[in-house]
Amino acid sequence: MIRLDVPGRGVLSLRHAVFDWNGTLARDGELLEAVVEPFRALKDRLVCHILTAATHGPPKSASAVLGVDPVIVPDGAAKAAFVSRLSGGVVAVGNGANDEAMFRTATLAIAVLGPEGLAVSSARAAHVIAARPEDAILLLLRPARLAATLRP
Repeated sequence: MIRLDVPGRGVLSLRHAVFDWNGTLARDGELLEAVVEPFRALKDRLVCHILTAATHGPPKSASAVLGVDPVIVPDGAAKAAFVSRLSGGVVAVGNGANDEAMFRTATLAIAVLGPEGLAVSSARAAHVIAARPEDAILLLLRPARLAATLRP
């Protein structure tokens, strides 16, 4: 669990991290090497989930390398429904238009402006925008960075 005390906003308690696959943890369906170690470290603190529409086929490296079995979802509504079923606080991380509803459902939403771009609708729904996927994960591993960004 991650507890984040944000001055002027209160305490955020996070139990789950839900990641989009393509454009967030992967480019063209291939896992980004830079996210591997930070993601593994995050798994010690949060229950991690990976959602994908499987645009490039099932992400085999999610299970093999990251140790998380991906869940294939057809659209953004299914992503939001997945998040709403989780108990405890949820941070959602993604980049696509189909992540917007998930962002609006999550306790904390981090949009990633990664190698596949960032949908404007999701950028508007996010609490924070990270330059790279690994930066989004590092924000969670170093919560003081998030508190500084989120404080009013």
